[in-house]
Amino acid sequence: MTIITPNMRANHSDIMSKLTLDDYDRLVSCIHDGGLDNGRLSEALEELRLLFQANYVTLILRIPGVEDVGLMLVAGNLEGSGQVTYFTYHQSDTPFCNQPADTVFTVDDVMTQDEWRGSDYYRNHVCKQDVFHVMGADIAIPEAGILRFRITRPESAAPFGDQDKQVCQRLLPHLRRSLHVHNLLGKSESLGSLYAQAINRLSVATIVLDENGAVLQLNDVARDLLEVADGLKLVGSRLEASYPSDNRELHKLVREAVDERNGLVVESREALSVARPSGEVSLGVVVEPIPTMQWAEGKGQPAVVVYIRDAVGKSQVDNRVAKELFSFTPAETALALELANGLSLEEAAENLGIMRNTARAHLRSIFSKTGVRRQAELVRVMLNSVVTLGRGGVSPFRNGNMVIPRPELRPLRTAQS
Repeated sequence: MTIITPNMRANHSDIMSKLTLDDYDRLVSCIHDGGLDNGRLSEALEELRLLFQANYVTLILRIPGVEDVGLMLVAGNLEGSGQVTYFTYHQSDTPFCNQPADTVFTVDDVMTQDEWRGSDYYRNHVCKQDVFHVMGADIAIPEAGILRFRITRPESAAPFGDQDKQVCQRLLPHLRRSLHVHNLLGKSESLGSLYAQAINRLSVATIVLDENGAVLQLNDVARDLLEVADGLKLVGSRLEASYPSDNRELHKLVREAVDERNGLVVESREALSVARPSGEVSLGVVVEPIPTMQWAEGKGQPAVVVYIRDAVGKSQVDNRVAKELFSFTPAETALALELANGLSLEEAAENLGIMRNTARAHLRSIFSKTGVRRQAELVRVMLNSVVTLGRGGVSPFRNGNMVIPRPELRPLRTAQS
């Protein structure tokens, strides 16, 4: 057993007492920056690890319905440190559950050192990670529940004292606010990503412009459409129409949308038909102002969103969803898809390499399953259904990357308390 000498305590206490106002300001700023993304949150945990002279600082973010697993962010010399990943976490064994929320505690507040040494949790788990001294808090985050915050030191280091707890307690509200912001941003980004994917699957091109008409963002459908340059194209960073008359009207719509955004006009025209050099049906364009926060100014801010539909573009249909909705067979799904994209029965049969009689038999079955009687009705049912909104098994056309990849879990590793 390591003997903690008075000098060890004094040295650590002296370090804590030298936390200047500038140091404190920098640390709090780092913690609040951690609300923006995982990388900055990891940097904040590393700053806390250095401040408390700890071997690990851990945020236990979520405990899924899997035994002995936790989603964590760890600062310290551990594989996976600095990344949100799954680590081994013995939730059922830890003696630090059910602590008062937002209150800093240490091992000494929960049990004696002899009890801690004799606990299964210490002997079987954390002792293997060179963890002995533990200080932490269970942080209550609105709409996110409890996040577990733990700071640890090896047995050879000084135990956490009252001054450590006081400093940690003072930093805790800042960490709670940072985690709350992080959670809100995560929800917003998640929803935004889902909406963007839905727009992609519906084959709607979206382009975000600043107040000068420069392109800031565009989705996959828009990127493919502009690469063809049939009606609309990118010239430098600006969206341009192929014909001068359409180009003037397009830029006028963008200017009016910017003016409406800035409160200079009550309502502006929003739709435009853009002719295509190929002779295909014109592109339909809608221009809409993006609401602004009155105090946010400056160049390069999102000001206008442009929606574009290609009336002759092929739809994307999730084969699995079509099967689940209508009980189609794979062959019936393929035929229904060809018909929904405007082909005649004969053209669809040729594309699919099947006999016309076979196609007619499939069509009769499709009519029976959907309750329609005419091919035009089938097209309407298919295009107005949710078959374009499924996540997997999407039939690829122009855009082959619309299926959202499923995330891969990292291998399980071991973390402490």
